[in-house]
Order: sequence, then structure tokens, then C-alpha cells
Amino acid sequence: MKFSTFLLTALLLGYFQLMAKERQCYQIKIYHLKTAAQEARVDSFLQTAYLPALHRAGISTVGVFKPVAVDTADIRIYVLVPFRNMDQLLQLDRKLSADKAFRESGRSYLEAAWNDIPYNRLESILLQAFPDAPVMTMPALSAPKTERIYELRSYESPTEQYHVNKVQMFNDGDEIGIFRKLGFNAVFYGSVLSGSRMPNLMYMTTFNNKADRDAHWKSFSADPDWKKLQAMPVYAHNVSKSEITFLRPTDYSDI
Repeated sequence: MKFSTFLLTALLLGYFQLMAKERQCYQIKIYHLKTAAQEARVDSFLQTAYLPALHRAGISTVGVFKPVAVDTADIRIYVLVPFRNMDQLLQLDRKLSADKAFRESGRSYLEAAWNDIPYNRLESILLQAFPDAPVMTMPALSAPKTERIYELRSYESPTEQYHVNKVQMFNDGDEIGIFRKLGFNAVFYGSVLSGSRMPNLMYMTTFNNKADRDAHWKSFSADPDWKKLQAMPVYAHNVSKSEITFLRPTDYSDI
């Protein structure tokens, strides 16, 4: 009996250690739209059909965001979907096709005619969470959604080797730890597995408002741990291009 209890405990410990090492995958879908009518149509689909279907499929926290600065020539909607693992992502289309409520509530979008399309282009980026931030974190913000600033950053590297080096800077170098220490409310950090810009990593930090965002980055620039990390020769030249996109969550976003 004692042996059985010990064996069960060891097996459970091994299982939980394995689960702790499992990292989420993220899909960022970017809808590129030409008109306000398309934007309203996609908003309606996401709010009344897609997010409820994802919730029924076991994905409870889905982010939907729009740029703070609107480009009328390229209206965009960003959708962030977290998956427990790659298998859950691969099974999603099958689950959605079997979801009668989804097919009915999303009919006008799903069955759109070729000459009445709901978007101009749909972009998809697939990422895997960093080892030191294996799962998505909900931001702890007090401001209304209409005031919040969500900052999506993209860091491209000159080569795959430099990309690995930059990811190591976040994990082994503890750049993630600096963000945590300074209260950046990061939602996710991830390496891009598939996308139009590679090699690349992306992460999202969140703030109550623009002034809060600026104050946080000022403290980051002055932080002695960051200055020490940034000056280390081993991490030199690992970013060739960076891009910042300021977003706000929609009123129906879970994040």
C-alpha cells in the first residue's frame, strides 16, 4: 500500500512537471478592411459568433483589439487566440464546423458571396510562448477599456541564430523579469513560428492609459538591471527591425 501511494505520488508529480513545461501557442489574426461596413460586419461576426464558439470550445479568453490610430486605407482588427497546445489549434476548425450555433449566428460572414466579401485580406501569425512565460496572463488594469493602451511589439532579427539569442535575452537574461518587476502587465511573449515577418518575436504589454505607458517605459530605460543586460556583448545586434502597434480592446474583448 505504501509503495502504491509513493508510486502514485511520483506519477502525479511527473505529470504536473510535464504540464508546467507545456507552453501555449497563440494565433494572431489580423483582418484588413476597406470600409466601415466591413468593419461592422466583422465586429458582429466576432462578437456574436466567433468568440462564443471559441468559449464553447474551451478557449475562455480571446482578445480583440483595434489600432489607436486608425488608418482609413487599411482598417484593422486584431484577434488574439490562446491555445493550450498545437493539437487544440489543429482541432479547432473541426469543432467549429460541428457547432450549429456558430454556423447559424455567423451565417452572413461564413457564407458571404465572392462579390460581397467581409474583409479585404486576412493575415495569420502563429507563435509559441516563451519558456519563462508559458501561458497568457490577464492584465490587472483599473482604467475603462476605452482608455487602456495595449502595446504590441514585434522584434525581427537578422538571422535565425540572432533570433534565438534575442529569445534567450528575454528568458536566460531575465528581460521578462525586468518587465514583471516594473509592472508592465504583459499578456504574452512568443516566438513567431509562421508569419510574414521572420525570424521574429512578439509580445504585448498593457497600461491604464498613454501617460501610464510612457511612465513605465521611462522607468524601464533607467532600470539598472536593463542597462546591465543591454550592455552585455553576448546580446549585441540581435534585433534588426522593431515595430510598435498601439491597440485598444473592443468592448466585447475578453482581455
